Amino acid sequence: MTDRYAVMGNPIAHSLSPNIHTLFAKQTQQSLCYETILAPNDAFPEQVKQFFTAGGKGLNITIPFKQQAMQLADRLTERAKRAQAVNTLWQKDNLLWGDNTDGVGITRDIETNHGLKITQKSLLIIGAGGAVRGILESILSLGPAKLVIANRTHEKAQQLAEEFADIGNISACEFNQLPEKTFDIVVNGTATGLSNEKLPLPEKILANNACCYDMVYGKPTPFLEWAKQQNAAYIFDGLGMLVEQAAEAFSIWRGVHPNTTSVINTIRNGLSI
Repeated sequence: MTDRYAVMGNPIAHSLSPNIHTLFAKQTQQSLCYETILAPNDAFPEQVKQFFTAGGKGLNITIPFKQQAMQLADRLTERAKRAQAVNTLWQKDNLLWGDNTDGVGITRDIETNHGLKITQKSLLIIGAGGAVRGILESILSLGPAKLVIANRTHEKAQQLAEEFADIGNISACEFNQLPEKTFDIVVNGTATGLSNEKLPLPEKILANNACCYDMVYGKPTPFLEWAKQQNAAYIFDGLGMLVEQAAEAFSIWRGVHPNTTSVINTIRNGLSI
């Protein structure tokens, strides 16, 4: 019987995960099938139990169930505890394990795929929701000179900064108080790209040779347009992060880490962007 994996969320039809994991399996000669599962908002735990009871090997979890997935897990990795969210589930020793691979996804994309260093750089991260929480531990572990969080609700940014202050130089700042010509890397961790909503970013906050990175992928976003207007040296969307976080999950499940470069190129060509 072919090993079964899936991504579970609501909505889910748009997910690229089946394409990505199918390419990983072909490349690494692994025998598996990977599908999408639409979980009703009020029946997520039942769907997870049903999947594993029927012999399923592993699940990816996406919006809006990452916090619920954390609560379902019997054991959590340290990075899942920090993120307070789980995007990868699997069974081991009759226990349900949960991990969060988003942080390693974005750091590998920035450092390995794009060849930029986070260590000793000045970072600005926009947003203070679950997407940002999921990447902070991995980014701070690389030792940036400083990491500043800016969010429309300053209190949320401040709370997040205090929560992660034990592992790095992190602080919160109002948008209108961001210092000029400071930031080497700016990451948009909000969903504004999906709604074409503009961010209240001041001009001239980028250092020389700065990188702007939007975690949204597959379309030009207002943030990336702003980056062009500010003459950012490097402008990236989040497709590489999507593939890298999937590769980490695949590695957890199958014990082999796929090459991501060809998969990123194949998926991007399929998106026609």
